[in-house]
Amino acid sequence: MIINRKVCTFAADLTENILGKFAAFKLPLKGMPVGVQTFEYHLGGDFFRDMESADVLHGDVDVNLSVKCTGDAYELNFKLTGSIYVACDRCLDEMELPVDTTYHLTVKYGDEYNDESDDVLVIPESDSYLNVAYMLYDTVALTIPLKHVHPVGKCNKKMSSVLKKHAVDDEEGGEATYGEYGDDENENENNNNDDDSTDPRWDALKQLNDNN
Repeated sequence: MIINRKVCTFAADLTENILGKFAAFKLPLKGMPVGVQTFEYHLGGDFFRDMESADVLHGDVDVNLSVKCTGDAYELNFKLTGSIYVACDRCLDEMELPVDTTYHLTVKYGDEYNDESDDVLVIPESDSYLNVAYMLYDTVALTIPLKHVHPVGKCNKKMSSVLKKHAVDDEEGGEATYGEYGDDENENENNNNDDDSTDPRWDALKQLNDNN
């Protein structure tokens, strides 16, 4: 098997550059004394922007991390509180979602990296630290509900009008009515019944949102 060294070097450099953005989230494991250590982090605009994810637009989340070192393992207990902002499924304007969640993980050293378990992570002996940035982001992202829309009457009125117009046109053509896609006046009952499939209505909304 021939390994392209240039490709391997590029991949290593890319990984280092990405993790370099999150240098503040390096958790020093080796050399940590037996007992409990506490760490504080803040997930702000720069953090979510560097993640380059479309799920979270920005946020303001405080993280308290308690690490219990037992000598042969590290018990990590995360507590995250604050708010994040995501795009409304209906009008595409941003909306605020509260964050109040916890996450527990046990980290051990082993021969090679292994994350097959949900609550136990094995890392190579050569790693002197653990970068927790991505697990923090994943923990935040898991708090986002499957369907997230503004409360009734809070959606962007212009966006809602465009959606209603397209829905009425479809109804005349024998397709779905606007109510199925979230009329503000009938939203409470229909929030959980939206179709996840691609729909041309969203193209019009996105175009209008981009123009604004």
